[in-house]
This record gives sequence, structure tokens and C-alpha cells, in this order.
Amino acid sequence: MKRAIGLIPMLLWASGAVAQDAASEATRAAQAELAARLPLDDPADMANATRGKIAEIADGVILGKDGRIVWDRRPYAFLAADQAPDTVNPSLWRQARLNAVHGLFEVVPGKIWQVRGYDISVMTIIRGESGWIVVDPLLTEEAAAAGWKLFADTVEAKAGKRPIRAVIFTHSHSDHFGGVGGVVTPEQVRREKIRIIAPHGFSEEATAENVLAGNAMGRRALYMFGAILPPGPTGQVDTGLGPKLSSGTIGYMEPTETVPAAGATLTIDGLVFDFLDAAGTEAPAEFVFYIPAYKALHTTEVVTHNLHNILTLRGAQVRDALHWSKVIDAMLLKWGGTAEVALASHHWPTWGQGAVAKWLADQRDAYRYVHDRTLFLANRGATLHELADQTAEAPVQGRDFSTRDYYGTLNHNMKATYQRYFGWWDGNPAHFNPLPPEQSAPKYVALAGGPDKLLAAGKAAIAAGDYRWAAELLDKLVFAQPDSQDARAALASAYDQLGYQAESGAWRNYYLAAAATLRGTELDTLTGNGQSRSFVSAIPTAVFFDALATRFDAAKGAALAGTFQFVLPDSREAVAVVVGGGVEFPRHGVTDPAPTATITIDRKTLDDVMLGQAQFPALLQSGAIRIDGDRAAFLSWFALHPPADPRFNVVVP
Repeated sequence: MKRAIGLIPMLLWASGAVAQDAASEATRAAQAELAARLPLDDPADMANATRGKIAEIADGVILGKDGRIVWDRRPYAFLAADQAPDTVNPSLWRQARLNAVHGLFEVVPGKIWQVRGYDISVMTIIRGESGWIVVDPLLTEEAAAAGWKLFADTVEAKAGKRPIRAVIFTHSHSDHFGGVGGVVTPEQVRREKIRIIAPHGFSEEATAENVLAGNAMGRRALYMFGAILPPGPTGQVDTGLGPKLSSGTIGYMEPTETVPAAGATLTIDGLVFDFLDAAGTEAPAEFVFYIPAYKALHTTEVVTHNLHNILTLRGAQVRDALHWSKVIDAMLLKWGGTAEVALASHHWPTWGQGAVAKWLADQRDAYRYVHDRTLFLANRGATLHELADQTAEAPVQGRDFSTRDYYGTLNHNMKATYQRYFGWWDGNPAHFNPLPPEQSAPKYVALAGGPDKLLAAGKAAIAAGDYRWAAELLDKLVFAQPDSQDARAALASAYDQLGYQAESGAWRNYYLAAAATLRGTELDTLTGNGQSRSFVSAIPTAVFFDALATRFDAAKGAALAGTFQFVLPDSREAVAVVVGGGVEFPRHGVTDPAPTATITIDRKTLDDVMLGQAQFPALLQSGAIRIDGDRAAFLSWFALHPPADPRFNVVVP
């Protein structure tokens, strides 16, 4: 049974209509235990996070061209407090305060600068022989433009204006290339012959990752990044990887050149860059690089100041922890003895040859620990959920904050590694075809003796501080009786405490966002970002039609058969969509000799549809689409592609 989230009225968090719980005694004890065993007052990271700061954007506020606020750090003023409140894990509080430091920073005097704290990611500017080299221009054009203006107003005002000679995209995730249009324009790239350099495979991976599964990834990302939570000590404080995602326009530009899998040494504006391939670590297309003249190592997102995700909560393909550790070791062997500063696509730099080498070694060991402990236990019979609970944190995590669970976690990374080798099933036949939650939940409630007894058991678990067990029990009750306010409130209370205790920003956000959904206080937000025409136009036509096929309603279209030939004159492409037996199979580059109907439409017009700027009925009337053959069959087929609901339920039926 599918229920709309709107059954419970949306309320502003600040209204006080539905209050969150305070930190329980068990949560306060857990926070105190962690604080007692970690050197939270070690000043080294804060010294590095603030080192070289030369300017900042006033109040941390960025406006779009229309005057809309796209970045605002003012609601995060609560992070100024040294002491963590009881409702925030003290280690995560420390990380959030480090990530909250924003501004323009001089990393290598007169040579390298970073813009930090205006997105989840970091933009780096490198001085070449005659101009600037920009690395990873953030997620959105508005944030990138503001960061570049801060740099130009501060550095160029003194050193003189210089042209941008190159832009480097270190990997295929949009928070590292989506803001490129805020730094350079396509016309500027062509006119000034600006080099855009990316790893091999970048174009396909950058534009395709979120297209096929984008709706589900987007919905889960709202929980993971806390976008449906207000900032505050009982709300969103940080993601662990960075403050939050900027809101605005996500763009794209095609690389002018790519670095091959073998790596390469390139001279960019008179400066030598030594590239090492890192594909298949944090991103499918990724590299790291070293600048010998500056003794500077850019570790991209392979090495940051947290343990990263082997499988993100929003969803992605499972990454390879073993390969990840080996790439870090290759960096250590190649540059660990010479690099005097290491900087990344997130967080703050590390200075000093010894410190850089130690950072690389510790990070390498963290990912190797994830991989090897998983297989050590799995090969002795431990299952996906058992092995993570049997494993204490890695020894390195107790002494190096950069390896702690601020974003990815040892728990989930081990489960992801198990999944990579063995799949989702644990080998127990009782688990390979279980009843779905909406069918099993009423049976559990009946077994417990009814909803009142199950609710009482859940509340007793909460009172005992056994929040994981409470969540498991009360989730059954909510799925059996989703309209029960008592069940929702109790489950939300369990999620509150789990969120408060979480060291991972992603775990905290997900727990607290789930509690907000149960209470009806989830902020009415779909996304703060919009894909630009440049991004949509870069999506390969083959990927577009594969994504369209995922929307085909096979149940209603089981009897439909035919071939629909698409002709795209402006891009000189053809796609034959073969339909039959409830399956839709696009053949890119194929022209069928006897199609059911031929649809002639420009790729640019398809982009208009994807951007929501045009609808097929109006396009048919205007003549922007020509249909030859069985028009009725085409319209019947096209009607079998309903859009997915971007607000589908996550924590309730």
C-alpha cells in the first residue's frame, strides 16, 4: 500500500508543533565515552584548516543572479561553540567546525590557493607560467563564480590580472565540475584555447551516473545530505565530507583532452604535472597528480580527511577497497618522500613531508583494513550484518582523525565489501526470498500480541537505551500501521538518539531526516539544484533512451509490440526502439527498415523536454516533431512512460 507523505501536514521545524527529543542519558553517556578516549582538543587540524587564510565572503552568503540565496553560513553560527552539545557526536562536532572554516587560503605562497567552505567540495587555483589553472570548480556555477570573484578581488588585485589557461576536472562527480560555467564560458574556452583536462572515461561517467537511477538516488540524497533538515544542534550540522551541497545551476563542459589509464606527464602553462590514474577508487574516472616544481600532491578524493564510502547511502556502484588502498600506496611510493604539501578535493591541506607520508600511509591502512577484515571474517562464515558488528574500529582510526567515520563508516564499508564479493544475500535460504516489509510487518505485530504490546516493547527498548533494537521493532509497527501517530513518534525518538550519537554526518542526517518524515516536519524540499542545458546536452543519446526504457510500464504494455524509429537530424543520430513482451530495447545507431512509426525530432528538442521546457503534445501541435507511420501506436507507446515520483516514501510504506 502506497501512502503519500502529505498525509501528515508539513510543518516548519521551528514551529514547535512536533518537538524532537532531547539527548537521552544513554546518548549523553555514549558521547562522553567517545570524548574521553579521543584527543578532541588536538589543535593540529584547526591550525591546518585556518592556515594561510587571506580573505572570505562576508557572512558566507552567496547570491545567484536573481538575488536568491544559494549559500548561507549564517544559520550555522551555532558551530562557533567549542563544546559539542549533547545532541551531536563530539567527534563529528569537531569535524563540522573544521569544515565550517571558509574563505580563500594560500597553500603554497604565491603559487597555489584554495577556495574552501562554499560548497561540499574545494576549488584550487594554481599559478602557471602565464596564467591560472583551475582545479575542480565546485558543484554549481553560482558558488564557483563567487569563489572565483573572491580570488580575483584578493589575489589578482595585487598580483595583476592573468588569463585562465586550463581547467582540471579530477574526477567524474558533479561537485567537482558542475560549477565550471561560473569560471569560464564555452565561448571563452574556444576563443582563448583553454585546456579542459580530465581522466579517461570522464565524459561518459560524468553525465551518465545519475541518469538511469537518478530519481531514487536524488530522493535518498535528500536524507543523506540532510537537505530536508534545518541546520542546528538537533538538525543538520555537516556531511563529514564538507558542510553541505551548494544550491544553484549544475553545468558541464566537454574536456578538450583526457589523461590515459597509464597516466601521463603533461606541461600545463609551463608547469609540469605528473598524473597517476585512480579510476575505480572513489569514482569510475579519477586521477591524482603531483607538481614537482611546487612539491605539491593533489590527492583528489582518493585521500581526504575522513574515511570515505565504499557504497554511499544515496546509492552507487560498489567501490573496490583493495584497489583503493593500492592506489594510495602507489602515491606513497612515488611521492611520499618528496611532497611537502598534500591537498585534496575536500577538506584542508597537510603540510610537511613526514606528515604527508604518514597521512597517506594511515589512509592506505584504513581501506586495507576494511577489505581484509571483511574477507577474514566472511571466509570464516560471518555474514553481511555479523561481520561489521564483530569488528572494532581499525587501530589507525584511534590515532588519526583523518581516517574516522565522518562520511563513510567502517560498518557500512565492510558490508559494501561483502556485497562486492558475495552480493546482498548472506547464504541463508530463509533470507533469499523474504516477505516484503508491508506483508511481513502485520505478522510480526500479531506475533508480538498486537500493536499495543509491540509499541510497549519498543518504548521499553528506548528507555533502556537499546535504540537499534527499538528501531527494528517500531519499524515493523509503522509498516503495519503507518497512520499510528504513537508508532511514528516512538520510532522517531529512536532515530533521534541514533542520529545524535552518529559520528558520520551522513548517518546523522539520514536518521534525523527519517525522524522528521515520521513527525511531518520534513522540509518541503525536492532539490536546490537544477541541471543546466550544458549538462543535459552532454548526456549521450544512448543513455537518454536507456533511461527512457526504465520508465516503460511493462505491466500495462505487455501486449504492445512494434519498432519506433527515432531520427535526430541535428545530431545525426538514429535510435530504433524495439518493443515487445513487456521489454523496451533501444538500439542506438540502428535504422530499422520497416518501423511501426518514424519520429523525427532534434536532439535539442529532446533536451528541452528533459529540462521541462517543452511537452510532447505541444511539440506535436507546433510541428517540432514529425511522425510518419502509425501515429496512434506511437502515442499509445509513449503514454506508457509515466514519470517517477520524486517524493516516494522512504521510511514509511
